[in-house]
Amino acid sequence: MKPTISPVGDRAISIDFGQVIDPKINRHIRQTIERIKELQLEGIIELVPTYCALLVEYDAMLYSYSDICNIIEPTLEEGMTDTTNELLTVVEVPTVYGGDFGPDLSFVASHNHLSEDEVVSIHSGTDYLVYMLGFIPGFTYLGGMDPRIATPRLSSPRTLIPAGSVGIAGEQTGTYPSDSPGGWQIIGCTPVTMYDMSKKQAALLRAGDYVRYVPIDDTEFYRIKSLGSAYVPVVHEVEVGDLRGFK
Repeated sequence: MKPTISPVGDRAISIDFGQVIDPKINRHIRQTIERIKELQLEGIIELVPTYCALLVEYDAMLYSYSDICNIIEPTLEEGMTDTTNELLTVVEVPTVYGGDFGPDLSFVASHNHLSEDEVVSIHSGTDYLVYMLGFIPGFTYLGGMDPRIATPRLSSPRTLIPAGSVGIAGEQTGTYPSDSPGGWQIIGCTPVTMYDMSKKQAALLRAGDYVRYVPIDDTEFYRIKSLGSAYVPVVHEVEVGDLRGFK
Protein backbone atom coordinates (compact mmCIF):
# COMPACT_ATOMS: atom_id res chain seq x y z
CA MET A 1 0.00 0.00 0.00
CA LYS A 2 1.29 3.44 -0.93
CA PRO A 3 1.30 5.81 2.08
CA THR A 4 -1.44 8.44 2.02
CA ILE A 5 -1.44 11.93 3.55
CA SER A 6 -4.42 13.56 5.25
CA PRO A 7 -4.79 16.76 7.31
CA VAL A 8 -5.07 16.74 11.11
CA GLY A 9 -6.39 20.17 11.98
CA ASP A 10 -4.56 23.15 10.49
CA ARG A 11 -1.04 22.36 11.70
CA ALA A 12 -0.45 18.64 11.33
CA ILE A 13 -0.74 15.81 8.83
CA SER A 14 -1.13 12.08 9.24
CA ILE A 15 0.80 9.78 6.91
CA ASP A 16 -1.00 6.43 6.85
CA PHE A 17 1.02 3.35 5.91
CA GLY A 18 -1.74 0.73 6.17
CA GLN A 19 -4.09 -0.84 8.68
CA VAL A 20 -1.96 -3.77 9.84
CA ILE A 21 0.32 -3.88 12.88
CA ASP A 22 3.47 -5.21 11.24
CA PRO A 23 7.21 -4.73 11.89
CA LYS A 24 7.84 -3.90 8.21
CA ILE A 25 5.27 -1.11 8.23
CA ASN A 26 6.67 0.25 11.48
CA ARG A 27 10.19 0.13 10.00
CA HIS A 28 8.95 2.12 6.97
CA ILE A 29 7.54 4.72 9.36
CA ARG A 30 10.84 5.03 11.21
CA GLN A 31 12.78 5.31 7.94
CA THR A 32 10.44 8.10 6.86
CA ILE A 33 11.14 9.93 10.13
CA GLU A 34 14.87 9.80 9.42
CA ARG A 35 14.36 11.08 5.86
CA ILE A 36 12.32 14.02 7.09
CA LYS A 37 14.94 14.81 9.74
CA GLU A 38 17.63 14.80 7.06
CA LEU A 39 15.80 17.66 5.32
CA GLN A 40 16.57 19.83 8.39
CA LEU A 41 13.40 21.83 7.87
CA GLU A 42 12.64 24.82 10.03
CA GLY A 43 9.14 24.64 11.42
CA ILE A 44 8.79 20.87 11.80
CA ILE A 45 7.67 20.76 15.42
CA GLU A 46 7.32 17.05 16.11
CA LEU A 47 7.29 13.65 14.40
CA VAL A 48 5.13 11.10 16.24
CA PRO A 49 5.14 7.44 15.10
CA THR A 50 2.18 5.16 15.82
CA TYR A 51 1.48 1.53 14.89
CA CYS A 52 0.59 2.28 11.27
CA ALA A 53 0.91 6.04 10.81
CA LEU A 54 3.16 9.05 11.34
CA LEU A 55 1.92 12.39 12.68
CA VAL A 56 3.89 15.39 11.40
CA GLU A 57 3.24 18.58 13.36
CA TYR A 58 4.40 21.77 11.63
CA ASP A 59 4.33 25.56 12.00
CA ALA A 60 1.27 26.73 10.07
CA MET A 61 2.80 30.21 9.82
CA LEU A 62 5.58 28.74 7.64
CA TYR A 63 3.77 26.04 5.67
CA SER A 64 0.33 25.52 4.20
CA TYR A 65 -1.14 22.02 3.94
CA SER A 66 -0.17 21.84 0.24
CA ASP A 67 3.36 23.09 1.05
CA ILE A 68 3.97 20.37 3.60
CA CYS A 69 2.51 17.69 1.31
CA ASN A 70 4.86 18.75 -1.51
CA ILE A 71 7.82 18.52 0.87
CA ILE A 72 6.89 15.17 2.40
CA GLU A 73 5.69 13.24 -0.67
CA PRO A 74 9.19 12.76 -2.20
CA THR A 75 10.35 11.07 1.02
CA LEU A 76 7.52 8.54 0.61
CA GLU A 77 8.31 7.77 -3.02
CA GLU A 78 11.72 6.38 -2.03
CA GLY A 79 10.04 3.35 -0.46
CA MET A 80 11.78 1.16 2.10
CA THR A 81 15.52 0.66 2.13
CA ASP A 82 17.02 -2.80 2.65
CA THR A 83 17.55 -3.53 6.35
CA THR A 84 18.79 -7.11 6.04
CA ASN A 85 22.08 -6.34 7.79
CA GLU A 86 20.71 -3.68 10.13
CA LEU A 87 21.70 -4.06 13.78
CA LEU A 88 18.75 -3.86 16.16
CA THR A 89 18.89 -2.53 19.71
CA VAL A 90 17.65 -4.95 22.39
CA VAL A 91 17.32 -3.51 25.91
CA GLU A 92 17.16 -5.90 28.86
CA VAL A 93 14.46 -5.09 31.43
CA PRO A 94 15.05 -7.17 34.60
CA THR A 95 11.71 -8.22 36.08
CA VAL A 96 10.41 -10.02 39.17
CA TYR A 97 7.42 -12.15 38.27
CA GLY A 98 4.50 -13.12 40.51
CA GLY A 99 3.83 -12.64 44.21
CA ASP A 100 3.22 -9.09 45.36
CA PHE A 101 5.08 -7.88 42.26
CA GLY A 102 2.74 -9.68 39.86
CA PRO A 103 -0.64 -10.23 41.51
CA ASP A 104 -2.32 -11.36 38.28
CA LEU A 105 0.24 -13.96 37.21
CA SER A 106 -1.87 -16.80 38.62
CA PHE A 107 -4.95 -15.63 36.70
CA VAL A 108 -3.00 -15.32 33.43
CA ALA A 109 -1.71 -18.86 33.98
CA SER A 110 -5.11 -20.38 34.78
CA HIS A 111 -6.84 -18.47 31.95
CA ASN A 112 -4.41 -20.01 29.47
CA HIS A 113 -4.21 -23.46 31.11
CA LEU A 114 -0.52 -22.99 31.90
CA SER A 115 1.62 -23.04 35.02
CA GLU A 116 2.99 -19.75 36.34
CA ASP A 117 6.51 -20.88 35.40
CA GLU A 118 5.34 -21.53 31.83
CA VAL A 119 3.87 -18.03 31.59
CA VAL A 120 7.14 -16.53 32.82
CA SER A 121 9.16 -18.64 30.39
CA ILE A 122 6.98 -17.66 27.43
CA HIS A 123 6.80 -13.97 28.36
CA SER A 124 10.54 -13.62 28.98
CA GLY A 125 11.45 -15.69 25.92
CA THR A 126 10.50 -13.04 23.37
CA ASP A 127 12.15 -9.81 22.20
CA TYR A 128 9.34 -7.26 21.84
CA LEU A 129 9.40 -4.46 19.27
CA VAL A 130 8.61 -0.98 20.60
CA TYR A 131 6.09 0.27 18.04
CA MET A 132 5.33 3.56 19.75
CA LEU A 133 5.08 5.43 23.05
CA GLY A 134 1.84 6.87 24.42
CA PHE A 135 -0.91 6.78 27.08
CA ILE A 136 1.45 8.27 29.69
CA PRO A 137 5.05 9.52 29.17
CA GLY A 138 7.37 6.58 28.56
CA PHE A 139 4.68 3.91 28.20
CA THR A 140 5.68 1.53 25.41
CA TYR A 141 3.31 -0.26 23.04
CA LEU A 142 5.04 -3.54 22.27
CA GLY A 143 4.43 -6.09 19.53
CA GLY A 144 5.21 -9.77 19.24
CA MET A 145 3.66 -11.32 22.34
CA ASP A 146 2.98 -15.03 22.11
CA PRO A 147 -0.82 -15.57 21.91
CA ARG A 148 -0.50 -18.51 24.32
CA ILE A 149 -0.42 -15.99 27.20
CA ALA A 150 -2.98 -13.51 25.82
CA THR A 151 -5.42 -12.47 28.56
CA PRO A 152 -8.31 -9.96 28.68
CA ARG A 153 -7.98 -6.73 30.61
CA LEU A 154 -9.30 -6.52 34.15
CA SER A 155 -13.09 -6.18 34.28
CA SER A 156 -12.60 -3.26 36.69
CA PRO A 157 -9.40 -1.17 36.32
CA ARG A 158 -7.24 -0.48 39.37
CA THR A 159 -6.97 3.10 40.58
CA LEU A 160 -3.22 2.71 41.16
CA ILE A 161 -0.65 0.51 39.46
CA PRO A 162 2.92 1.00 40.74
CA ALA A 163 5.66 2.28 38.45
CA GLY A 164 7.55 -0.56 36.80
CA SER A 165 4.59 -2.94 36.71
CA VAL A 166 4.66 -5.32 33.74
CA GLY A 167 1.26 -6.18 32.37
CA ILE A 168 -0.71 -8.04 29.72
CA ALA A 169 -3.88 -6.86 27.97
CA GLY A 170 -5.19 -8.99 25.14
CA GLU A 171 -2.18 -9.82 22.97
CA GLN A 172 -0.21 -6.80 24.19
CA THR A 173 2.36 -6.47 26.93
CA GLY A 174 4.11 -3.44 28.37
CA THR A 175 5.54 -1.66 31.40
CA TYR A 176 3.97 1.16 33.38
CA PRO A 177 6.71 3.84 33.63
CA SER A 178 5.05 5.69 36.52
CA ASP A 179 2.28 5.22 39.08
CA SER A 180 -0.96 5.20 37.14
CA PRO A 181 -4.50 3.86 37.00
CA GLY A 182 -4.80 0.93 34.61
CA GLY A 183 -6.63 -2.20 33.63
CA TRP A 184 -3.85 -4.53 32.49
CA GLN A 185 -3.18 -7.90 34.14
CA ILE A 186 -0.02 -7.32 36.22
CA ILE A 187 2.37 -10.28 36.08
CA GLY A 188 5.57 -8.69 37.38
CA CYS A 189 7.54 -5.54 38.10
CA THR A 190 10.86 -4.07 37.02
CA PRO A 191 13.07 -1.93 39.29
CA VAL A 192 14.43 -0.05 36.26
CA THR A 193 13.52 3.63 35.92
CA MET A 194 11.61 3.74 32.64
CA TYR A 195 11.09 7.51 32.48
CA ASP A 196 13.37 10.17 33.99
CA MET A 197 12.77 13.85 33.21
CA SER A 198 16.27 14.75 34.42
CA LYS A 199 17.83 12.91 31.46
CA LYS A 200 18.20 14.25 27.92
CA GLN A 201 16.34 11.16 26.65
CA ALA A 202 13.66 10.95 29.33
CA ALA A 203 12.19 7.66 28.13
CA LEU A 204 14.48 4.65 28.47
CA LEU A 205 13.04 3.08 25.30
CA ARG A 206 12.44 4.49 21.82
CA ALA A 207 10.30 3.37 18.91
CA GLY A 208 12.31 0.76 17.03
CA ASP A 209 14.05 -0.65 20.11
CA TYR A 210 13.33 -4.17 21.33
CA VAL A 211 12.58 -5.13 24.94
CA ARG A 212 13.87 -8.33 26.53
CA TYR A 213 12.33 -9.09 29.93
CA VAL A 214 14.84 -10.94 32.13
CA PRO A 215 13.56 -12.80 35.23
CA ILE A 216 15.25 -11.81 38.51
CA ASP A 217 14.62 -12.50 42.20
CA ASP A 218 13.61 -10.12 44.99
CA THR A 219 17.20 -9.53 46.11
CA GLU A 220 18.29 -8.39 42.66
CA PHE A 221 15.15 -6.26 42.37
CA TYR A 222 15.99 -4.26 45.49
CA ARG A 223 19.68 -4.01 44.54
CA ILE A 224 18.80 -2.44 41.18
CA LYS A 225 16.06 -0.32 42.78
CA SER A 226 18.59 1.16 45.20
CA LEU A 227 20.67 2.41 42.27
CA GLY A 228 17.79 4.45 40.87
CA SER A 229 18.60 6.28 37.65
CA ALA A 230 22.27 5.33 38.03
CA TYR A 231 21.45 1.79 36.91
CA VAL A 232 22.47 1.17 33.30
CA PRO A 233 20.47 -1.59 31.58
CA VAL A 234 22.23 -4.22 29.48
CA VAL A 235 21.91 -3.42 25.77
CA HIS A 236 22.56 -5.80 22.87
CA GLU A 237 23.05 -5.00 19.18
CA VAL A 238 21.73 -7.98 17.21
CA GLU A 239 20.72 -8.92 13.68
CA VAL A 240 17.08 -9.65 12.95
CA GLY A 241 17.74 -13.40 12.79
CA ASP A 242 19.03 -13.33 16.37
CA LEU A 243 15.84 -11.92 17.88
CA ARG A 244 14.21 -14.31 20.33
CA GLY A 245 10.70 -15.67 20.63
CA PHE A 246 7.34 -15.68 18.92
CA LYS A 247 7.37 -14.61 15.24
